[in-house]
Amino acid sequence: MAAHDRVALVTGAGTGIGKASALALLRDGYRVVLTGRRREMLDQAIAEAGAASERATAIVADVSNPESVRNLFAQVKQKFGRLDVLFNNAGVNAPGVLLEDLTFEQWKQVVDINLTGPFLCTQEAIRIMKDQDPRGGRIINNGSISAHAPRPNSVAYTATKHAITGLTRATSLDGRKYDIACGQIDIGNAMTELAARMAKGVPQANGQIAVEAMMDVAHVGEAVLHMANLPLDVNVQFMTIMATKMPFVGRG
Repeated sequence: MAAHDRVALVTGAGTGIGKASALALLRDGYRVVLTGRRREMLDQAIAEAGAASERATAIVADVSNPESVRNLFAQVKQKFGRLDVLFNNAGVNAPGVLLEDLTFEQWKQVVDINLTGPFLCTQEAIRIMKDQDPRGGRIINNGSISAHAPRPNSVAYTATKHAITGLTRATSLDGRKYDIACGQIDIGNAMTELAARMAKGVPQANGQIAVEAMMDVAHVGEAVLHMANLPLDVNVQFMTIMATKMPFVGRG
């Protein structure tokens, strides 16, 4: 599709869901800022965009660092003058250890990246979106199926993803007066580097190890694009996209 004037920023864009979403936005004509902590991964993701790569910009940033986040959004504003879409996607998991054995440092890293990071990015996005012309924009948060139900030995990830739901609702409410829409996409078993272990067998709630159904991550990118392309008077508040046969709907 031909280029247009809309600008999107994707965090954690070097791999997985972030990369798939950035590529979908690029192919739709967006000017996309891909950000993450590893420059080489961002460059590789951009290379996959083919001809659309000319509309991509890579900026190295750490979403858990307030100064790094301020610098990131200052560069976006300086280069483009506006921001239409923020996809808060960056996230990490802690080792799958017993709840009582998780260290404070492991807990804090997950909280800093998965929760504080989206909060900091949301603040900066609002500051740009509320003053630009035309006013407003869209913020999409990556919630995950873990925003609804935990996996065994995942207390830090589950707690932060549940908290993202609160951030989404608060941002949706507080953004109304600025024409800022905020929604959340909850993703289950997309085939990414982070989730590849699912296809080999992972612990279930009943203690068994089971192989789980997976889906192509490209479908997630298309779902994010669908949310991004809605007019600002329409909002997908929550979307769940998942491998149809994964063990989420039911008891176990």
